[in-house]
Amino acid sequence: MSKEYDLVVLGGGTGGYVAALRASQLGMNVAIVEKNKLGGTCLHEGCIPSKALLKTAELYRQTKNVATYGIEVNEPTLRLDRAQQRKDEVIETLHNGVISLIKRAGIDLYNGMGRLLGPSIFSPLSGSVSIEYNDGSENTILVPKFVLIATGSIPNNLQGFTVDGERILHTTEALQLQQLPESFIIIGGGVIGIEWASMLVDLGVQVTVIEKAPTILEHEDHDVQTAVKRALTKRGVRFVTNCTIDTESVQVDESGVTFSIQIESEKENVHAEKVLLAVGRKANIDDIGLRNTSVKLENNFIKTNEVYQTDESHIYAIGDCIGGMQLAHVASAEGIIAVEHIASENPTPLDVTRIPSCIYSYPEVGKVGLTEEEAIAHGYDVKVGKTPFASIGKAHVNGDVDGFMKVITDKTTEDILGIHVVGEHATELISEASLAKLLDATAWEISKSVHPHPSLSEIYFESALAVEKLQIHG
Repeated sequence: MSKEYDLVVLGGGTGGYVAALRASQLGMNVAIVEKNKLGGTCLHEGCIPSKALLKTAELYRQTKNVATYGIEVNEPTLRLDRAQQRKDEVIETLHNGVISLIKRAGIDLYNGMGRLLGPSIFSPLSGSVSIEYNDGSENTILVPKFVLIATGSIPNNLQGFTVDGERILHTTEALQLQQLPESFIIIGGGVIGIEWASMLVDLGVQVTVIEKAPTILEHEDHDVQTAVKRALTKRGVRFVTNCTIDTESVQVDESGVTFSIQIESEKENVHAEKVLLAVGRKANIDDIGLRNTSVKLENNFIKTNEVYQTDESHIYAIGDCIGGMQLAHVASAEGIIAVEHIASENPTPLDVTRIPSCIYSYPEVGKVGLTEEEAIAHGYDVKVGKTPFASIGKAHVNGDVDGFMKVITDKTTEDILGIHVVGEHATELISEASLAKLLDATAWEISKSVHPHPSLSEIYFESALAVEKLQIHG
């Protein structure tokens, strides 16, 4: 059986289903091919479930400290089974919402493994999609005018560490834990590793983070790296950076995982009940039929132009499978641009310096644009304004004064090059920075925007003034 469409989206994750919805709005006849569940990794194995458990960790930490606010409670008891139940309920609610959106838009959903075909009796061009079903029923062939590949990514593995779901885990398995171990080693000090370190230490687990680079969060501003590491260290996380792992030394037994690390000239054996591999993600493209097309790869990711066309102009690709920032909101933005280009809407290409990125640890981190180090490396003569949350009244009201905002500007043009926030609600506060970048605002213009008092957002006013050393409080 074959069926024709204007657009077939291969992958129903955040980027894929958002692109499909936008294409439907533009009058296209659209189908999504998804082998698992709509919402993809973000909804089922990443963003949403991890943030749900991070919320549990946040409330557990806060509850243990409520005496500061004049509230007396018994020692809180963590019920991980209930936290997992709540997490699953959140996922199910959002999953049903996505299903409803797709149905309402009249988009056809095919649950099966989709693979691209080369030129055939169905089409003189490559890009027809063959769908293989788990129940063994006859394949369906979809013949689209355009294809959008949105197959996402999967976790990287690490030589010597075989993921067994019991002792050595990826985040997928870690999200299903029904009982917390006494100790966890996290290999990888990037965003995922730091979020998990923050969550686990707040839940009472002994955590060690091992990172081969000289510092954690190597793509963040140096001041941000320092602040996050200091805060997590204070709460009990041990960091081992600038080290190598002897992958031949890995031993797994009933007590956990043991292996050797090399720190400069010193060798150390480390042990934990469980190990979490957080060493990045790779494109999920191995079995989708790319060999049947002229689509090219670059560094093992699909190569596209600025509107996400591959080397075959009718085949587009977005999201984690093309590399880049590997963020759900980026995939959605890319998907919208791709389908608007298909519809000849002449979309504006994405400017990565305007895209916010967030770390949902405690403290939270939000950023837009360049770090101070990147700005200097690009040849800018920079001016920097930095304000601690300790200068902001609402931070004292909330009882959390750690962290800061840092505004980096070009001394010549006054343009904002980057804004970085570390502290409470940083992941919400950063949206104003994204809007400022979009509107090409200067620090002076931000300072002329009146912020409500008392609010954490006043830190924008103070930090913008601090660029010229004119801050009021601080």
